[in-house]
Amino acid sequence: MANNLTRFNPFGELAGLDAFRDFEDMFRRMPVVGSLAGQGAQSIRLDVHEDDQAYQVTADIPGVDKEDVHVTVDGNVVSIRVETRRKHEEKQGETVLRSERYYGVQTRSFSLAHDIDDAQAQAKCENGVLELTLPKKKGGAGAKKLEIR
Repeated sequence: MANNLTRFNPFGELAGLDAFRDFEDMFRRMPVVGSLAGQGAQSIRLDVHEDDQAYQVTADIPGVDKEDVHVTVDGNVVSIRVETRRKHEEKQGETVLRSERYYGVQTRSFSLAHDIDDAQAQAKCENGVLELTLPKKKGGAGAKKLEIR
């Protein structure tokens, strides 16, 4: 019977009570509105289309210069890296009333079913739209589907 005894702690339930437990989560779930909207890093949205010879990728990267876009291809993995810089100042005469700056790096990597012929791959960036033409490597069988036993 002595093996079934447990020690009673009258404050045990209170130790797990934390008034600020969900405080940070509450702000993460709230939508950003007003002057803060559009200031943080947004994810790179993209479309991928495939035909027999190549993949066509279109990515939205508004407000980014093509010098700040970097695309790498390694086998069947494509990585897009975008550096975003924004600077906004409001002046009244020579006095700065408000200055807002932002710098961020956005990345997006994805894998395709076939290896890419990186010697023939092309990238074009105009008006905030990145277009990639990624030809499939000849002789590549693509992804191998495993038989489940």
